[in-house]
Amino acid sequence: MAAIEVRGLRKSYRGVVALDGLDLTVPEGGVFGFLGPNGAGKTTTIRALVGHLRASGSISVLGVDVPGGLGSVIDRVGALVEQPSFFPGFSGRTNLQLLARSRGFPFERVDAALEAVGLTDRAGSRFSGYSLGMKQRLGVAAVLLKDPQLLILDEPSNGLDPAGMAEMRTMIRRVAAEGRTVFVSSHLLSEVQQTCDHVAVVARGRCVATGSVRDLLRGGVSRYRVVVPGGEPERNDASALLQQHGFEVYAGDGLSLVVGADAERAADVTRALAGAGIWLAELSPVERTLEEAFFELTRDQP
Repeated sequence: MAAIEVRGLRKSYRGVVALDGLDLTVPEGGVFGFLGPNGAGKTTTIRALVGHLRASGSISVLGVDVPGGLGSVIDRVGALVEQPSFFPGFSGRTNLQLLARSRGFPFERVDAALEAVGLTDRAGSRFSGYSLGMKQRLGVAAVLLKDPQLLILDEPSNGLDPAGMAEMRTMIRRVAAEGRTVFVSSHLLSEVQQTCDHVAVVARGRCVATGSVRDLLRGGVSRYRVVVPGGEPERNDASALLQQHGFEVYAGDGLSLVVGADAERAADVTRALAGAGIWLAELSPVERTLEEAFFELTRDQP
């Protein structure tokens, strides 16, 4: 069973299309990244998933239809859609205890949630003294009081400094390692690449690619790093020769070249250079970054 299943989701605001037939499948377990530029429809999708707005199409969360059946699984779904709100003068632990009491959750979940988000050492400190990253993590801890099977986070690293991002990244992986499904929307490419197992790229209100991060990085045009002995004249000769043989050639780091070629043509790079008496010092594949994949997939997004 998929944790989330969306088919043909559509939503407009005053004539502006936010979702244009979005299809999405989120497998159970691990961290799933929902990646897209601002305005692509990420937050609108999340609000539809948790019943905050109505959209045409079909939505299934943990096997039940939304919004009709959401009430039967809502206690197994935790969502952090906006900035968390707590009493600033109370400690993190006290805030969670008050929330647990109001919802009828066992108090032992408070310490478990604080440990899961890495706030045990600062649980007795006032919320007002927390950094932005700590406040975000306490918000996740509040969601974990439900002991959810599915955790939905909307831009959890937004506004965080590098240390806060690293803390959030570690926390998300720790929560997923407990057997939960974590659905994370983001426009921060490096965070998605370092955190997620699977990813969907959304643009113009549609899903334009989905799969494992590794599969997404493997797509597109293959490239190879080419290094020849000698200095700049030798590199320029190699570049000109490869272009004559129909290869796309770009400047690499230092005196290297980056050559666009699929695996079948990699041998032709060696053959072309050797035929002209230019010997290779290195020929190695270059994996494209998530940033490159993202911009290829969303190049038509305003």
